[in-house]
Amino acid sequence: MTIIWIVIAVVAILAIYVIYAFNRLISLRNRTKEAWSDIEVQLKRRYDLIPNLVNTVKGYASHEKGVFEKVTQARANALSAKGPEEKMKAENELSGTLKSLFAVAEAYPNLRASENFQKLQDELTDAEDKIQASRRFYNANVRDFNTIIEVFPSNIIAGMFSFKQFELFELAEEEKEAANKAPEVKF
Repeated sequence: MTIIWIVIAVVAILAIYVIYAFNRLISLRNRTKEAWSDIEVQLKRRYDLIPNLVNTVKGYASHEKGVFEKVTQARANALSAKGPEEKMKAENELSGTLKSLFAVAEAYPNLRASENFQKLQDELTDAEDKIQASRRFYNANVRDFNTIIEVFPSNIIAGMFSFKQFELFELAEEEKEAANKAPEVKF
């Protein structure tokens, strides 16, 4: 009779652990999805600012047509990207084209002095800062979720219920290389 109680206790403990691990996986997956949603909200804000910024720069640098087309195309690609992986790639491309737009703006002192351009640039900088904060929050949640999926014994539960890892929202290769270079200081 004691063996039956021991078996029942072991089965009960295993069942409780499975329920706990499953609920923890669901909770972490939902937090990760929420974090991705936060990124999308900030990206939408940036998408809304870009046409106004391009039009402002066009007024001063109308002969820079290639840059405007690249920014517009990169924005369209980012808007139409499906899923986190494709969205991350498109976002890194858009960030690169925005840098080229600001490089064009640097050549036009009247544009840089424009109150409208300054306001748009400040709003875009604020949006970029919020995107970076959202990326960090998302990546922290992805790290926690992926860790739970990989560690024993929760990896068994994750495998039983087909939980899949999320991808980190990483920098583009050019940004990684730039981050690793020492800044150039000139006097």
